[in-house]
Amino acid sequence: MIPQNRVDLARKLTLPLLVLYGLGVTIGAGIYVLVGATAAEAGIYAPISFLIAAVVVAFTGFSYAELSTRHPVSAGAAAYVHASFKSPGLTLTVGLLVAASGVVSSAAVSLGAAAYIGDIIALPPTLLAAAVILIIGAIAAWGIVESVTVAAIFTLIEIGGLGLVIYYGINADPAIISNSLQLLPPLELSVWGGIMSASLLAFFAFVGFEDIANVAEEVVEPHKTLPRGIILTLLITTILYFLVVSVVILVVPMAELAGSAAPLAFVFENAGTATSGIFHMISIIATTNGVLIQIIMASRVIYGLAKQQNLPAFLAVVHPVTRTPLVATGIITALVLMFATLLPIAQLAEATSSIVLIIFCLVNLALIRLKKTEPAPSDSVFVVPFWVPVGGLLLSITLLITGFLAI
Repeated sequence: MIPQNRVDLARKLTLPLLVLYGLGVTIGAGIYVLVGATAAEAGIYAPISFLIAAVVVAFTGFSYAELSTRHPVSAGAAAYVHASFKSPGLTLTVGLLVAASGVVSSAAVSLGAAAYIGDIIALPPTLLAAAVILIIGAIAAWGIVESVTVAAIFTLIEIGGLGLVIYYGINADPAIISNSLQLLPPLELSVWGGIMSASLLAFFAFVGFEDIANVAEEVVEPHKTLPRGIILTLLITTILYFLVVSVVILVVPMAELAGSAAPLAFVFENAGTATSGIFHMISIIATTNGVLIQIIMASRVIYGLAKQQNLPAFLAVVHPVTRTPLVATGIITALVLMFATLLPIAQLAEATSSIVLIIFCLVNLALIRLKKTEPAPSDSVFVVPFWVPVGGLLLSITLLITGFLAI
């Protein structure tokens, strides 16, 4: 049983903080780490892979926008599936999948952070990743406003870093603007096979917007703020990604770029010590920010499941001083640490993408069922057309199958 006098989460997140939260986990989790791995699959056409991933994500993003206003609770996708299918087993499975995606994603991004830090501090990558995870876990336990404020500051810095990539890349080689037509792929099966395969990796770079739904109980005016936060996060992210990936692909030699865990640093190889050093610091902030927000998300999912009595009650206990679920945060941090020491970054990214795509399929199915079985919601709910979750389901299944075929 959950204590009657339990402490609830504090509702303090406004739209700017919520968008910065979404941008922080999305941008930090992908673009600073996976451009090289995506280029290894799609070559010069990697920017197209990111656009395809954005289309897949957009449909499901609108489904989340409606569901998050129908059910503004911390368990997110698990709560949506429960409301639709009324199956405790399926609810728990989805919740654990969401938490697992946060754990595996954090592990992947911590390795990216270690790669950037390793260029400055000569220590083993595993040791550096472990240090990042432990420090970030402590920040996540500190408090929701404190940790999200730190994440918001980090997010502004990392967006500045992406602007620096775009500016320096174009300034160093103005010819890339006229060369941008090279990014348009020919209608050849082998080329599009690589693009679609890379889209699964590129999809990982968009993982994060759905985390917005998992802090719903800490959002001010969730019925208005949650849909706006999701849509703005996706729009800003897509524009930044396409510009950054296009510049990097046209500036950095493919042999150096493909498979790198710190791909954006190559743009600044000839920029001088000061500029290169600044970008390395920005990259470290961006990647650690991704770890921070995913740990926050996963701990809130575990908290939400426990609050709904799908997990042991002690996981729903909120500390009266920090107003955060300390036990859930500690467990998630320990799991991230374990995965970061076991698997390589590309495998972690692919695993995250597959887990999230399965979640997206179930979330879209949940909205389809709710729309067919329940009366129209109140005016306070953000409503999307029926074809939106249908499209999100079909696109998610297509990308998931493409990823399995490419293995």
